[in-house]
Amino acid sequence: MLKQKAFIVNEDEMRRAIVRISHEIVERNRGVADIALVGIRRRGLPLAERIRENIRAFEEAEVPLGALDITLYRDDLQMVAEQPIVRTTEIPFSVDDKVIVLVDDVLYTGRTVRAALDALMDFGRPRVIQLAVLIDRGHRELPIRADYVGKNVPTSRREVVKVKLREEDGVDGVSIDELEEGRE
Repeated sequence: MLKQKAFIVNEDEMRRAIVRISHEIVERNRGVADIALVGIRRRGLPLAERIRENIRAFEEAEVPLGALDITLYRDDLQMVAEQPIVRTTEIPFSVDDKVIVLVDDVLYTGRTVRAALDALMDFGRPRVIQLAVLIDRGHRELPIRADYVGKNVPTSRREVVKVKLREEDGVDGVSIDELEEGRE
């Protein structure tokens, strides 16, 4: 059983973090030539869409957008569910020789990103793959780090970071929940 411990990012703070990430992507890559965004389903996709809208607004340029489902690439698939829900992967452009920015909501152990890298490589050979996350909570189990981070949030393993997005949940915000004593 989880109980809410703290509300750590409100709607305005989230908007500012996403705008900052958008600017950093453009600055680091010296523009938007050959950049494509790929959102990891579920909450990475709406974040990638928001980044795309920001880039469109201040660069007046279209950046290709794809959606990546990593369900079948997970190394814990048998533990997730007896019949996991597989969503669609839609990458309507060639990833070959592109700068692909993978977008997700929370970076934790790195296993989701590893699965996303495996899935993405089935589509071709990008020149570079970068990672943008809204929240980096630490506790890596794999040598993966984000190139763009909205907020670093030190957590314990007993805590759960919950990102809520308007597109999925009707509201924007991030909270930390904690496992109640005696439950794991």
